[in-house]
Amino acid sequence: MPKDFPRTRRIGDQLQRELAELIRDEVRDPRVGMVTVSAVEVTRDLAHAKVFVAVLGGDAEQTAATLEALKSAAGYLRKLLGQRLHLRTVPALHFHYDESFDRGARLSELIDRAVARDQRDKGDS
Repeated sequence: MPKDFPRTRRIGDQLQRELAELIRDEVRDPRVGMVTVSAVEVTRDLAHAKVFVAVLGGDAEQTAATLEALKSAAGYLRKLLGQRLHLRTVPALHFHYDESFDRGARLSELIDRAVARDQRDKGDS
């Protein structure tokens, strides 16, 4: 496991907050709908940032379109971040889809089915 560097973590948290606000307020692309910035991982040299996003209420096609729109707006978002943050260099933004929300919903559905089946089996006996 890589060493945890507090400064990169703090910068990642700040980037997450700022990007969520910028995507909501500044990105005018119609392909970008309800997007949640779930995490930002910044490299140790602050040159690159992996931005993990989840698209709320979207299917696979809409998710792909949203990611493509965010990737095309990465330069614009980086410029806006440079104006807001006091960093010597603003990291290059690389957007990735965060599957943890889908995985959590799938697990919750499986648990609900198992509980319902247990309740049904108890009622039968």
